[in-house]
Amino acid sequence: MTNITLSIDDKIYNKMKEFSEIRWSEFVRKIISKRINELESIKEDDGFLTILASEKALKGAWDNDLDERWNKI
Repeated sequence: MTNITLSIDDKIYNKMKEFSEIRWSEFVRKIISKRINELESIKEDDGFLTILASEKALKGAWDNDLDERWNKI
């Protein structure tokens, strides 16, 4: 398995420590995997309009209320 390094604001890091029961590495791995699957589904049809429409759909799926909760941490 390959390791990557992420830069996280100190304020966010301190909030993450408050929820030490969450395995943050596993959380990030799952989110990245989900996004890769979404992007690969777009790649299957390279039509320009399909890509544009898919980007809007992905943005809607990505920018949702559940994701926005993390902005408040």
